[in-house]
Amino acid sequence: MRLRIAIAVSAVLTTLIGSAGVAQAHAGPKDDLVDVVRQLLTLRSKSTTAAAPDPQVAVAKRTTRTWGFGTAVLPARESAGAYPEGWLFVARREKGVWTAAFEGESAFANLASKATILSAEERRVFGVDRSRTEASLDRRTGLRLPWALGQTWRLTGGPHPMSGGVRSSIDLSGGDGRVLAARGGLAYTMCSSGTGWMRVIHDRGYATDYYHLAGNIKASGKQVKEGDFLGNIGNDVTCGGSSTGAHVHFSLRYKNKYVPIDRYAVGKWVIRQEGASYGGYALHGSTRVNVGGGLYNYGKLGFRQGIIDTNGGSKINRRKGPGTGYAATGSTADGTTVDIACSANGTTQTGRNNYTTKMWNRLTNGSWVSDAFLWTGRSDPVNGWCP
Repeated sequence: MRLRIAIAVSAVLTTLIGSAGVAQAHAGPKDDLVDVVRQLLTLRSKSTTAAAPDPQVAVAKRTTRTWGFGTAVLPARESAGAYPEGWLFVARREKGVWTAAFEGESAFANLASKATILSAEERRVFGVDRSRTEASLDRRTGLRLPWALGQTWRLTGGPHPMSGGVRSSIDLSGGDGRVLAARGGLAYTMCSSGTGWMRVIHDRGYATDYYHLAGNIKASGKQVKEGDFLGNIGNDVTCGGSSTGAHVHFSLRYKNKYVPIDRYAVGKWVIRQEGASYGGYALHGSTRVNVGGGLYNYGKLGFRQGIIDTNGGSKINRRKGPGTGYAATGSTADGTTVDIACSANGTTQTGRNNYTTKMWNRLTNGSWVSDAFLWTGRSDPVNGWCP
């Protein structure tokens, strides 16, 4: 409800701020645009936090007299447990009046689909109205851990917030300290200083944030590939908050908002929330790593793959058909990544967290494994039902 009210008020406020009287008081349209976005941020600040630092607005160089684009941030207080909020914005100027909209608003998708200063890829990605959609049960992210393959970094903080209250983030540190894109997408520098905070917009509605970076790239829609350099672990608090010990605060977003990272896989580790903020652990099959332990970067999990999770055992039998009544045709070790050809119903089995299912998955080698002992990110077929 708060967001809907803010949108309605912002539309009225934009009209007032964009009046001829205000325009005459500034050097040009870009100055007016900064004022409009700062006023909208001030409205959000009053409804979300008290005694916060002044809003930050960074207008992209590609902004013209007609179209505007940039980042808008509500910095946090420089204290533990405080987190900034930030959005991309698109704006259009008609008859001397700027109309601006933030990520997550219906107007953002509408403006973005028409904005000539955006790239074709940006118009495609931003021009989808995700303001009223809900997160699905599909937890396949296509993300890897944000460092070099084969390196082991420490999980220094379990699920905790970035903003909005949900535990969307984990803290990571170690290795060579080089933070890399967890998946390809469009990269943006969020803080007006150009330091500290990067956001990468991926496909399928996902985005990832990287905060506290040192020596980060500066980007406004730069196309990055999976594994491209974004910055180094650091303690930057340009947008507020606090940092102790160089690390990256890694956050998951889905459909323009932060979502609980609990039960999502990053790389081939399923992140789990437990207890208070910063607690929790990660699972790779049955291998559990608590906060302070090391996470090996296996790479991303494919959308038609699964991770064998024996729920405590060392291996699981593969069958010649979808059920325990079929003969075993070998075994596969816990934590192994397998390719799935299709699925069918068979003998009911129960795995981790009392997940009970009669679905079995036929692997590409022709053998079968119960879905109860295979983490895929879904509870229905990831590659269709077998004919």
